Amino acid sequence: MRRVLPGPEFTRWLHSFLPQISRAKNGSWLQPVVSPDPSDPKLAHLDGLNLSRAWMLEGIAAGLPMGDKRLPIILAAAEAHKNAGLAAVTGKHYEGGHWLGSFAVYLVTKRGIPQK
Repeated sequence: MRRVLPGPEFTRWLHSFLPQISRAKNGSWLQPVVSPDPSDPKLAHLDGLNLSRAWMLEGIAAGLPMGDKRLPIILAAAEAHKNAGLAAVTGKHYEGGHWLGSFAVYLVTKRGIPQK
């Protein structure tokens, strides 16, 4: 929605779509997931979820105006997901190692995220 709505409309839409962001306290909103077995082909996708979430959260933050009260909450969640996701990009397990890098590249290059 950040890409199709003008800034003020996106800000209002986000409040309606995810009102819980405004009520989040102490990093309680949207915690990273932990893969109990990164060598399991299905569970390895949880590491990709963390990377994808971090990238999307940074995109959401880029669409909000400076000073928006949700920014610290969104950016803290993005950082937690980024740390968890990038820690899994090791190549140790083929199940995630052969594709997690592409998600990591989008995240660290901020692909598609406008710079303020």
